[in-house]
Amino acid sequence: MFNGLLPKQAGSQVASEHNKTAHICIRGIWATACQYLTEGNLLSKKYEFIEHTADLGFKAYGAGLEELFAHAAEALFETLVSLESIKEREERSIEVEADALDDLMVSWLGELLYLYDTEGLLFKGFQVKQIENNRLEANVRGEILDLARHEIKTEIKAVTYHQLYVKKIGGTWEARVIFDI
Repeated sequence: MFNGLLPKQAGSQVASEHNKTAHICIRGIWATACQYLTEGNLLSKKYEFIEHTADLGFKAYGAGLEELFAHAAEALFETLVSLESIKEREERSIEVEADALDDLMVSWLGELLYLYDTEGLLFKGFQVKQIENNRLEANVRGEILDLARHEIKTEIKAVTYHQLYVKKIGGTWEARVIFDI
């Protein structure tokens, strides 16, 4: 796992007073690992990017499945562009289903990537309303890609099943996802 966190870069901003943002570089791609802070204590990471030969991956974390899937979606779009550059101008409802939780993660991220690829939609607000019986319902908020404001960090070809998992470790849900870039 890549542990080389770098100091905050000039011009970047902390997302809110409850989040701390660290910028990292993996094979020349700048990305962000977000961490929750409550009263100055580190509770858990939202996601972190991991090294993978020729591809890019991340681990996402959440107290519950809904939070885990929301954090995974944030990691997807942080891989594409800076989340800070995305405005929440339009909302979409998304429903996906699958045979198992790991399949549901691929379907969820694949649907979001499909909307980016076909309609140029970038999202940063993720309200995963329900995950039940391997079916996910969510509302997502974002805007259409504007190359004047959104700098593409990397292109993602696909969400893969390689080394994929979604599991509960102790009291925390964790997922690992690898993108084909």
